Amino acid sequence: MSRHTALPLRLVLFTALCAVAFAVAGISQNLRDARSEVQKLTTSADRIHLGDIVDVDLVGSFEFDWRGGLTSDGYLNGLERAEKPVFALCRTEAEAAAAVAEQYRYFLRDPDVVVRIIDRSNRALAYVNGAVKVPQRFQLRRSASLRELIVLSGGITDSSAGRIVIFRPPNVSCGAGGPPDPGKSVPQRIEVTIADLLGGKAEADTRILSGDIVNVVEAPPIFVMGDVAAPRRINLTPDLTLSRAIASAGGISNSFSGQKARIHRRAPEPNVIEIDLRRLRDNKIADPMLEPYDVVQVEQEGFEARKIAPIPEPAGDAKDLSKLPLRIVE
Repeated sequence: MSRHTALPLRLVLFTALCAVAFAVAGISQNLRDARSEVQKLTTSADRIHLGDIVDVDLVGSFEFDWRGGLTSDGYLNGLERAEKPVFALCRTEAEAAAAVAEQYRYFLRDPDVVVRIIDRSNRALAYVNGAVKVPQRFQLRRSASLRELIVLSGGITDSSAGRIVIFRPPNVSCGAGGPPDPGKSVPQRIEVTIADLLGGKAEADTRILSGDIVNVVEAPPIFVMGDVAAPRRINLTPDLTLSRAIASAGGISNSFSGQKARIHRRAPEPNVIEIDLRRLRDNKIADPMLEPYDVVQVEQEGFEARKIAPIPEPAGDAKDLSKLPLRIVE
């Protein structure tokens, strides 16, 4: 092989080796980034929650080993060998081990402590209730969003008032990543609109944590009865008037011969508002706005007008959250 032929070949080999080196470097960086993300997720998931059973092992000794849970304030419950109570809520296993070792140093030289979470099955549940097709309890073994849990609950029903309220009790979950301050933790109330959630706004699709109670707010009812085609319950909307409510109930039936409708309004004292429907039809009076739990009774021939509200359809008992079906999200 001539000298002129060898030089380009070396150049080709050098270029190929450089490309391989850059590719390996890129792959290594991607692996490091992926590993970093996994570590972040793992750290968040493996923090100690209320309900967890924790094992404390002093390496080389049985006398100082311990196993138990947390107090409601987040301290290891019954770790009698420690000089002071050890706060472990939302700490990682390594952080809790360091805190226990710090207490053991009062009477031991260089204690080697290992802390492990051995049971996570008793963590607080999340709840989705209200205007969803299948209200449920959720055991969250990974991060879950509001949108995901609503989809798992069958979606939002027509009885929704357009709002979702999330109640978050203090010291139950580890959403912020680090240990909470047991003296400053307070309940949180988070409210989002369904329009923002369906519109894809990132701030509306909040992360749901263990212990959260998600209530898809149901619209208060209106009841339309008497001489209408289809007496029914109607969900109150901000612009619901008397004439719209009657139209939603199929309108006045053909047998109607009266001229009045009565709105029985919930109040400390009986409150009945009488409306002349013929004058309303002719736009001679304003169309009254309805309020939550109004009972509209269209006057019916042959029936005497009531002074108290007729009994509407039963509203049903409030749901017992503890009896909702349980679903595991993992």
